[in-house]
Formats: sequence, structure tokens, C-alpha cells
Amino acid sequence: MRYLVCVLYITFCKLSVAQQIGTVDFKTGTVKVNVMPETKTVSGFVTYDFVMLKDTDSIFIDAVDMRFEQVLLGESKLESYNDGKKLWLKHAFKKDSTYRVSFNYWVVPKKAMYFIGWDLERDGVSNVIKKQVWTQGQGKYTSHWLPSFDDMNEKVVFDLSITFNKDFEVVANGRLINKQFNDTTITWHYDMQEPMSSYLLALAIGRYDKYSEVSKSGIPLTMYYYPEDSLNAKPTYRYTKDMFDFLEAEIGMPYAWQNYKQVPVKDFLYAGMENTSLTIFSDAFMVDSIGFVDKNYVNVNAHELAHQWFGNLVTEVSGTHHWLQEGFATYYALLAERSVFGDNYYYWRLYEYAQELLQQDRSEQGTSLLDPKSSSTTFYKRGAWVLHVLRELVGAEAFKLAVTNYLKVYKFKNVKTSDFIEEVEKVSGKNLEEFVGMWLESLTFPYNDAMESLKKSYFIQEYLMVDCEVLTSKCNDYLSSGISDEAKSKIILQNPAVIKKEDFNNGVKVRQAIAQALSKIPVGFKASYESFLEDNSYITIEVALINLWTNFPKERHRYLDVTKGIIGFKDCNVRVLWLTLALLTEGYKMERKQEYYNALIDYTGPEYGFEIRKHAFQYLKWINACDGNCHENLKQATTHHVWHFSKFAKRLLEKEH
Repeated sequence: MRYLVCVLYITFCKLSVAQQIGTVDFKTGTVKVNVMPETKTVSGFVTYDFVMLKDTDSIFIDAVDMRFEQVLLGESKLESYNDGKKLWLKHAFKKDSTYRVSFNYWVVPKKAMYFIGWDLERDGVSNVIKKQVWTQGQGKYTSHWLPSFDDMNEKVVFDLSITFNKDFEVVANGRLINKQFNDTTITWHYDMQEPMSSYLLALAIGRYDKYSEVSKSGIPLTMYYYPEDSLNAKPTYRYTKDMFDFLEAEIGMPYAWQNYKQVPVKDFLYAGMENTSLTIFSDAFMVDSIGFVDKNYVNVNAHELAHQWFGNLVTEVSGTHHWLQEGFATYYALLAERSVFGDNYYYWRLYEYAQELLQQDRSEQGTSLLDPKSSSTTFYKRGAWVLHVLRELVGAEAFKLAVTNYLKVYKFKNVKTSDFIEEVEKVSGKNLEEFVGMWLESLTFPYNDAMESLKKSYFIQEYLMVDCEVLTSKCNDYLSSGISDEAKSKIILQNPAVIKKEDFNNGVKVRQAIAQALSKIPVGFKASYESFLEDNSYITIEVALINLWTNFPKERHRYLDVTKGIIGFKDCNVRVLWLTLALLTEGYKMERKQEYYNALIDYTGPEYGFEIRKHAFQYLKWINACDGNCHENLKQATTHHVWHFSKFAKRLLEKEH
């Protein structure tokens, strides 16, 4: 019997992934899933309709560690084999024939679906526990929770129905067409009308409120937020409609999907993910109006929105062409931000990208933009630079028309770099072979050419001209002149000795640079520096608090009183620092020391986001106060699904031995 199974396996597996794309075309997928967070399991019933492009005796569906029952072709039982990675379907499939396969399945996903907070029930902290389920298909593949297709060249029209506890909001790709109310659950029915790659299939489940706007073209825009974040919703989603309207006009191709939704989640793996019509992003970007100054969601918002065209409407054939997604999304996000913040912002970000690319080359880490193993810096920032320079080369009108044509020709299809370049050549009449060689294929970033492009901006010219590494008479007056805040910050960081008392009257960015540059505060600047504790910047407040506390020990009680109610960003940067300093300050609120210590220990617990936990662990280690609960939480953190946080926890534990 074992021999027969092996023979069957070999027969089913003779088809490679590359061959399948030319053999079968999956058209629609109807998915009905029951998500059970208590056991971290998913069960479901799936139907796929497909057309055969060639005769063959077997095809497959990617499915990792799943169990299957009732595999049917039409109404008849279908011979199948589950090898733990794929469900192989055995039949004499005929070219040009249409088929329907259906099956029940069950899985405990090891990747791609994350169950947050369901095993946490601790006294006194239940109000901060976020119970959520969310997915992240890119890089980990949707096939860990849904039988689907790892190959992004396979595009399917998915309709997704999710059954879940009635007390929670369930959000998925497409338009919500129906909610079926059961005894203790609700089944949410979402409809998609256009095809997409499986890695862009997504759901997010949690307790949310929402508000909506409508784009100029009539697309519903829905923004979700935690009920307790009601005051942060508008600052977080600021400019969403403006950027949506801008991108539709700038790209010249209407938004392809029925609606657009954005949902924050706890402990997300990345800043955001552009699932088709449903962006999921880290709740660390939920900010109030003060937090908006230093750490806002605008760039991530614009980037993931741009992906709805570049990545979702047209999708790369393979990793070799990854810049067609990330470079385009980065560039068009910059254009959207330019429409909000102005030209100087746009050129400043390009300047920053160029510096980062230069440093990458100096460390001998530079690669071709067409190398599938390139870094994110290359794909995102060099890709954006390619489009900026290409627009200058062929002209804005030709560039825009080429992009529009490119999207129209290849919509709902997969693309290569040559597909885009050919469209630009057609419209512009230019041969781009030399351009491609320099900007896409070369191992190093053309830094000098990039800087020549940037010098077309007077703002950048001024920034490059201003220099105080060698002190001159001009340096004494720069900070009170009309030069840009970026140029003033450059001077401050180059030579803090030029700072005068009147320079504290500058704007938020320059004051922040002063706060960071003056770790040793001259007595004559004391009163001016103390004003930083009331700035509209949580970064400035955090830096000023630790520096003032260090420099003027006799004033520590006063500094703590001034800042005692400030939380800071979502990671509680100011609050965690404040608790630490309150514990260290002699004679301060002695009757509340234990309360402060308990609060700091609590922040290390898994009910909090990993960003808060990281701060708490660092400060507790700094004051050598990580107790038994803290150590247990640190050990738990070593298994966290966010890899850089688990790596941080492991390193912290290693330092103890």
C-alpha cells in the first residue's frame, strides 16, 4: 500500500509550478470559512471554477498542513492526494473545458493568519487586551490558512464569507453584500468583482468603530479605528481622500475596486500591507494631533494606496521585477505627499533616499534594481528615483500617458520591466537602452546624476550650500535667518556651538534638533530648554525630559510634575520614560513608587503592543529592576511573531548570562 501511495504521489507531482500557469486558469473562488480563535483553527468550504489551457492528468492547489474532505469535481468524487504542501487533483482534464472543484478543509495556520490576545485573561489588564485575528499573505503565503495559489501569476475573483463571534467586526476584501445573523455568530459575505493574486486576500477581525468618506469618483473610503481611539481617527487618516483623488487624477486610471478600507491591527509585521481594497496597518500609526507632527500615517497611507494600482491592478511576474510594485508605490506616494506638503517635502525625501542609497553602495551592498535579492532600499528608494529621473527625461506629459497606457494594457495581469519600458518608448519616441543600463541594471546607484537632478530645486541648493563643519562668520547668523528648517537642523547637528538663546524661537523641527544636540545644557539656556517640555512634539518632550532630569538634579520633581500626564505615541514613549525617572528620583511621590513600578512591569506583558514592551524592557534593564514577572514576559517575547522583537528579546536574555 505504501508503494502505491508513493507511485500516486510521483504521478501527481510531475507538474511543476511554472508549467501549471500555462496549463490551467483558475477563474473564481467562493470561500466560506469559520474562524475559531480559541483553538486557532480555520475550517471551510471552497469552490474553484477553472478553465483548462492544455490537456493534463493532474493539477494542484497550494495548501500547507491541511486536512481535506469531500473533494468533488462537479457532483462526483474526485481522486486527490494531499502531500502536506499541495492538494493534487487527478483527472483527465481536457483543453478548453471548464470545471468546478469543491472541498471541505481544516487547518491550524502556522503562518499568514495571526490570533492576537485570545489566550490572555489577566486580572486588571483586560481593558487593554486586543482580541483580533488578521492575515498577512505576502512573503508567508495565504496557502497557510486557505487552499489557494502561491504563484502570484494566478489571479482569481474571490468571494469571501467569514463566520465569527457576533461581538466583533469582520473586514475582508471587496464589498460587504450581506450579514447573516446566527445565534452567537455573524456570517459576513464579501464580494469581489475583479481578479487578484492570492497573497492579496485578507481579513481583519476585531472591535472597531469606523467613519466614511467618498472620493470624487464615487468610491467609498472607510477608515476603521478602536473605539478608545476616537479622537485619534481624524489625525491618523488626515489627507486620505485628498490623496485618493490626487492619485486617480495623476495616474489617469480609475481605481479598479469597489471600495477602499483601512484597518489598524496590533503587532503587525510591517508598517502596512496593500491587500486588494483592504489595507491593514500597524496600530502604532494611530496618533493624536501632536503625534502627527513626528510620526504620522500619511506616507504609509499613500504608499499602500498607490499599491492598489501598482501591485494589485498590475502584478510583477516574479521578484526580478519587484521594483514595479515597490518603486512605483514609493514614487507615487511621494507625488501624493507633494500635493499635500509641497515641493520642498518631495525633494527632501528624494535627497534622503539618495543618501541612503549612497551609504548602501559605500558598504558594498548595492545591487541591480533587477536583482530579486536586492534590499528594500533598492526596490523602494532606487525604484522611486528611476521614475523621478525618467519623468524628467521624457517629459511629464509623455511619462503620465505611458503609465496610463501601461496600466490599461496590463490591468489584472502580470508584468515585466520590459513591458513598462516599452510603453514609455512608444509614447516618448526615445530609446531607453542607455537609461535602463545606468539606472536599473548597474550595481551602483548613479548618485552624481541624482544630485544634479536635485539641484534643480532651490531648496536643495540652499541645503547643500549651507555648511558649518568649518566655522565661518555666516554660521553665527544662519539660525536666525530665513533658510529652511532642514538647513538649520543640519547646522545645529554639525556644530551645536553656534546655538544662541534666541535660536530657541524657531519652529518645531529646529527646536527638536536643538533638544537633541544639547545633551549638556548650558545654564544660560536652562529656561529656554525647559520650554521643550511643552512642545507639540513627543520626540522633543522625551529628549528634553531625560536631558533636563540629568543636567539639573535639583529640579527633577518639577520636571516630573510638568510631564506626569503625557503618554506620547502609541508606544507610550514619554510615559515609560516618566515612570522610570519617577522610580529613580529620590523623594518623589514615595507613597506611589510601588504603583509606578507595577505599571512599568505591566508594560512588558503580552497584552501590550511589542513597541511598548520593548521600551519597558529597555528601561527596566537600565535600572536593573527586571523582576520575575518581567523575566517571564521577556522569555515569552522570544517567541513573538514579529521577528525583530523576538530577536531583541533573545539578545536581552543573552546579556544576563
